[in-house]
Amino acid sequence: MNSEKPKNIYEYKKWLKEERGIEISDRTQTYYESVTSKIRMDLEKSDFWIRLNENLREYDGEYLAKTAYPLLVTGFTPKLDIKPFDSFLLKTFRKNILENNLWPKDPEDGWIIPNNWYSRINDIVRTLFIVKYLDGVEFMINKVKPLCEQHGVECKVFLEAREEGYYAAHLYTRQEFEIPKLNWDTESIDVSIEIQITTQLQEVIRKLLHKYYE
Repeated sequence: MNSEKPKNIYEYKKWLKEERGIEISDRTQTYYESVTSKIRMDLEKSDFWIRLNENLREYDGEYLAKTAYPLLVTGFTPKLDIKPFDSFLLKTFRKNILENNLWPKDPEDGWIIPNNWYSRINDIVRTLFIVKYLDGVEFMINKVKPLCEQHGVECKVFLEAREEGYYAAHLYTRQEFEIPKLNWDTESIDVSIEIQITTQLQEVIRKLLHKYYE
């Protein structure tokens, strides 16, 4: 095996083909988009997602009664986004290569390759909730977690914090989805869905920084 570490996405694609027998082609992207679209569609129809959306008005009213301020940004409606294929592939590059301290051996949890990467990458389908104030982040966490439990959905929470309080959270729900296979059959896999909860101010800063880096 070639022990030279790929330095960019182009060398990574070459390494995948020569060392792992995996060719990244237009067909790879088309299949990825088919799988992720199916996951998003099934999630939109799930009892968990429907109930979460139905409960938002109740959550907003409870927070308003408690603080005299609205919880959510006016007119906010959550939507499910699919991670673009290029971003997805770049994330496998980071996990397999850049963050692999065991190189040229496989990472501690094994290579992230097509036969497992829909279960291993945790944000192929994601959504964002924007709350107006810092304490709204924790308030939403305390609403979403019990809802996950009620619907038998595994949920893990990771927080970004400042001295004033939590300003962002990443919740990862893990559920089983049936996805298409390349041979027109289907299979069931466990998939993580990312739910980001952030403040209105933090989202504005993120968008400004994104434009700056572009």
